[in-house]
Amino acid sequence: MDLTELTIKQAHEGLVQKKFSCKDLTLAYLENIKKLDGKINAYLTVTEYLALSQAEKVDEKIGRGEEIKMLEGIPCAIKDAIMVEGEKCTAASKILENYIAPYDATVIKKLKDLGVVILGKTNTDEFTMGSSTENSAFKITKNPHDLTRVAGGSSGGSAAAVSANMACFTLGSDTGGSIRQPASLCGVVGLCPTYGAVSRYGLIAHASSLDQIGPFAKTVEDAQIVLEAIAGRDEKDSTSKDYEFKKFDASLKGIKIGVPKEYFAKGIDPEVEKVIRSAIEKAKKAGAEIVEMSLPSSEYALACYYVIDPSEISANLARFDGIKYGLSEPSEKLLDVYLKSRGKGFGAEVKRRIMIGTYCLSSGYYDAYYKKAQEARELIRQDFEKAFKKVDLLFCPVSPFPAFKIGEKADNPLAMYLADIYTIPMKLAGLPGLSLPAGKIGSLPVGLQIIGNHFEENKILSVAQELEKVL
Repeated sequence: MDLTELTIKQAHEGLVQKKFSCKDLTLAYLENIKKLDGKINAYLTVTEYLALSQAEKVDEKIGRGEEIKMLEGIPCAIKDAIMVEGEKCTAASKILENYIAPYDATVIKKLKDLGVVILGKTNTDEFTMGSSTENSAFKITKNPHDLTRVAGGSSGGSAAAVSANMACFTLGSDTGGSIRQPASLCGVVGLCPTYGAVSRYGLIAHASSLDQIGPFAKTVEDAQIVLEAIAGRDEKDSTSKDYEFKKFDASLKGIKIGVPKEYFAKGIDPEVEKVIRSAIEKAKKAGAEIVEMSLPSSEYALACYYVIDPSEISANLARFDGIKYGLSEPSEKLLDVYLKSRGKGFGAEVKRRIMIGTYCLSSGYYDAYYKKAQEARELIRQDFEKAFKKVDLLFCPVSPFPAFKIGEKADNPLAMYLADIYTIPMKLAGLPGLSLPAGKIGSLPVGLQIIGNHFEENKILSVAQELEKVL
């Protein structure tokens, strides 16, 4: 039996029935990492000592005949922008290359309290800015289905780790599509919860009105187990909400599914459209009612996002000044310390977004750019609000194309930004979305995006579980 192929529930049952120990399970994953990660580059840090010490505690508990929780002893990995106390947290940037996290993020504290085993920290685009994990300062993560192609981004390491059975589940973060897009490209389940459903405390900030932590998993059920473990109000994050996950038993019969025509316009790969249309057809055959609809303000989403996102980046990354923490380039003048530290520590994409954001927020341009973008954001939110008065969920593609070749879009930022054209609108509205493996083009996976109303993850997950059976 290959222990690394088990789902969370199967691994839990195996531990309870003493078919294998937690140490056996952990070592199986660590062995896979040693065997495969030299080619895939999903991990930045492997925390072998931490993982084995956590596994030992679970085995001792089982040995004493104590009951273990669902996630207890389950090996996972964490995106390297989320703090794990005592371990490196680099956000894949040279400026934080040797930074050791002084505390646990709230989601990590919750997972540790449940007894999970942390295998390591996964690769990401620098400061989570990118759609391919090519912007990491340390390595490029490759797609386990085709090593010449990207794993998606920015949580490419987390998606690839689950896809290649180098973790049972992982955590990532989604600002414009950074969970759903790599999940689609790597053929795993990726869930971006409603903004505020999961605490952001301990996540290195990218764009504070958009960032959200969520799980990658092998199945929809696994994603639900992890969401229930990490969701809820946190005093340390004022944007988090009281959130109780309520089970929602839905069959596809009678569910109204909206299909926005804007998501099937010019630019989508015809093969991707075929896979998504086929998945929608299967949902219809299973009893769902399909409603063709329009989200007219979606056309502004990309332009709107690439004003708001860089503006928030400009503010959030001002703290990396070579004084408090991270890389510090010594100089006689204070201004030179700032300039040299940031110049050497930040990569090209981070600098690009800081400059765009600083420009958008500058005197004389704030009203023309940032204020206008916030007005467009409100129109996008209203579009979704109207849509959810007519339908239960929305179905559309996650990405307009499957995994692209490494280097194919690296020199063209605009082409790279278009990778998130279908994931950005619902982020601007703060909605939850899930990427569900829907089929393949040759060896390359394609994900179906399921979008729900605020805090209706239960509806998304219930319908996705039903759909998972027919797909």
